[in-house]
Amino acid sequence: MSRGDGVSRGDGVSPADGEAPRTGTRAAGRPPRVVVVDDHPLWRDALARDLDQAGLPVVGTAGSVAQALRVVAATRPDLVVLDLSLPDGSGVEVIRALLGPGHASGFTGSVLVVSASGEQADVLAAVKSGASGYLVKSARPEELVDAVRRTADGVPVFGAGLAALVLGDLSRAARRPAEPGTPSLTAREIEVLRLVAKGLSAKDAAARLGVSPRTVQNHVHNVLSKLRLRNRVELTRFAVRAGYDEISDDPPPAGQR
Repeated sequence: MSRGDGVSRGDGVSPADGEAPRTGTRAAGRPPRVVVVDDHPLWRDALARDLDQAGLPVVGTAGSVAQALRVVAATRPDLVVLDLSLPDGSGVEVIRALLGPGHASGFTGSVLVVSASGEQADVLAAVKSGASGYLVKSARPEELVDAVRRTADGVPVFGAGLAALVLGDLSRAARRPAEPGTPSLTAREIEVLRLVAKGLSAKDAAARLGVSPRTVQNHVHNVLSKLRLRNRVELTRFAVRAGYDEISDDPPPAGQR
């Protein structure tokens, strides 16, 4: 199946003739470019069709770990929608190859896992490897489309019950005192950080704080810059480790004031 821009779906995907691979940095106003990775052709094509019809261009598809890495390298998407069960390995291998420490993939986008499995071990393995979100395949088509949009916009997305599972595990396993030299945050930045850790979108956080979504986005950007983090998923992990995911409005831990 061929794309109108000259990029074909499936194995051996390559950019249009004469077109250099694009980076994963998305220009303002441009819809995210998506690659769908799943070893079930009917489900893969149905999701690709739904995304295309929703104005989210699917620039490639793949059915295995090896194909996925080739497709992403050739098309430089903004988002990869990924199944964990693949014939030549696990989708976690794809995540680590694209986003893991020292990766040389050139991929700067996000990964949304859509899997038949909702098992705790699978969810946590995906998130800890760098996935920005996780849904089970039983989600409605409109939920999947919305999750793709939100994940591409930098919002961590998890299906019902999965967000609490992820935050609960990180709270238990990763909580530790602030590391020496951690940059200090302003009171407003801490407020925003707490809301991000609870999974609120910029719009919802803005309504809670009585400011504009743009102001919230600016605070998120500033915190990311101060802490040298790449995205909201890493920001959420930091918030959990530092204790900012707690509902209490008590002062933050020492070293974080």
